[in-house]
Amino acid sequence: MQDSEFPVPPPAARPTESALGPLKGPVFRMLWFTWLAANTTMWMNDVASAWLMTSIAPSPLWVALVQTASTLPVFLLGLPSGALADTVDRRRYFMFTQFWVAVVATVLCAVILLDQLTAPLLLALTFANGVGLAMRWPVFAAIIPEVVSRPQLAQALALNGIAMNASRIVGPLVAGALIASVGSAYVFVLNAVLSILAGVTIMRWRRVHVESPLGREPLASAMRVGVQYVWQSSRMRAVLLRIALFFLHSTALLALLPLVAVALPGGSAATFTLLLASMGVGAIIAALLMPQIRNWLPLQPRVLAGTAVQAAGALVVAFAPSIWFAVPAMVLAGAAWITVANSLTVAAQMSLPDWVRARGMSIYQMALMGSTAAGAALWGQVATWTSIHQALAISAFTSVAAMVVAQRVVVDRGTEEDLTPSRVIKVPAMQEPPRAGRVQVRVEYRIDPARAAEFLALMQESRRSRLRQGALDWQLLHDLYDPARYVEQITDASWTEHLRRFDRISAADVALRDKRLAFHVGEEPPLVTRFLIEQE
Repeated sequence: MQDSEFPVPPPAARPTESALGPLKGPVFRMLWFTWLAANTTMWMNDVASAWLMTSIAPSPLWVALVQTASTLPVFLLGLPSGALADTVDRRRYFMFTQFWVAVVATVLCAVILLDQLTAPLLLALTFANGVGLAMRWPVFAAIIPEVVSRPQLAQALALNGIAMNASRIVGPLVAGALIASVGSAYVFVLNAVLSILAGVTIMRWRRVHVESPLGREPLASAMRVGVQYVWQSSRMRAVLLRIALFFLHSTALLALLPLVAVALPGGSAATFTLLLASMGVGAIIAALLMPQIRNWLPLQPRVLAGTAVQAAGALVVAFAPSIWFAVPAMVLAGAAWITVANSLTVAAQMSLPDWVRARGMSIYQMALMGSTAAGAALWGQVATWTSIHQALAISAFTSVAAMVVAQRVVVDRGTEEDLTPSRVIKVPAMQEPPRAGRVQVRVEYRIDPARAAEFLALMQESRRSRLRQGALDWQLLHDLYDPARYVEQITDASWTEHLRRFDRISAADVALRDKRLAFHVGEEPPLVTRFLIEQE
């Protein structure tokens, strides 16, 4: 198996995409600048909130909880947000998220100006702002593959990383300047203005939303199918474990950075801003070099190397005697951070078909943000028990150890699949759809008993395929009186959900069907029967 995000063609056929190639497309360019503005407001909000907390409640735990409040909504609301993004008009949904953030920023500004801000209220409003992040990330992740070609996707995601890390520089710099000159309230005024401008820009995009002829998928069903797809994908499970471990440990640096900045000689808001900006610079440099980095190292060694470099950067920052040692270490940590994040994000995107992309990426983001929120609280508490420097040192050593164990225990053996939609398998025709109730499909095969073991192994793939498409249940029955007769039994929630599975069939599913048929030795094709379950 080739260990990369997608099959690499021979050198003569390999497309030569520049690092900035996706920006040539007008729609991607518009979305990229919108994403830059959205993330600038996020970093401005995080910097202003973290700095406010250092004056309201300066204990390590309260300061670290700002990061938890910002990221926890993505963990709690990521799946419903992803399900909505897969079933509603993505343009309108994305636009709504920007206006939500603008309203929260306006409320926070008013509370500060009225001198009513407390530590719990700051966490609550930070949480509300995080709700906007929870809503917008899945829909943005699902839109990008619509507007760039598959060969451009990896670099498009790297460019999104540049937008996020450019905002990591711009946002803290602007926030720091506003805090120092006119006060924290005006950071949130600018947040509201930028969010409204981003929403208006999205409003002008003329994307056509095509409704499914089967109607909108119910939210509960959409969420179930999204979880089911990810659970049945070995590649996605491996990616989720790695991203969760990485961010559980790497978030210690960001969560404790305000206190690290204060502890440095001459530490102030400007020091905190400079350290954040340095991390952003490193991330931008690495994002521009991502095509070369991907060619240099395959996926799994790249993730392990990035984890080790990020840990080394955090360790240097923890014990840096001055800003001159901390800044280059933050540059190194930022470069490693974007390398790992981009590598795993691309691997996740390549493992998902379009119909479930927002749900799959929302689960990915839940793993990322959930581990970030847990990590911020964990390392804040560790810092309270020990010290800031010791907490960062512990997180650095355990991050490398955990990733080594993950690489050995949960090996990513997933092969790249052709997830292109296919219409080869015809939808069953009925004059009148059956009334409400579960539908059971039975496919009868005649198999040479001498090849039974091979067939059973293949049917495990079939099980995963059917469940990824949304089936409620799958079973394989073997006739006790006829050793050659096997019956594949698939249960769907309703006739409509049964038809949805045909819309989700990919080229890989068709290839799997052909493998099943190759085992069938009957004179006629396998017999397919459908039943409505009357009683259970």
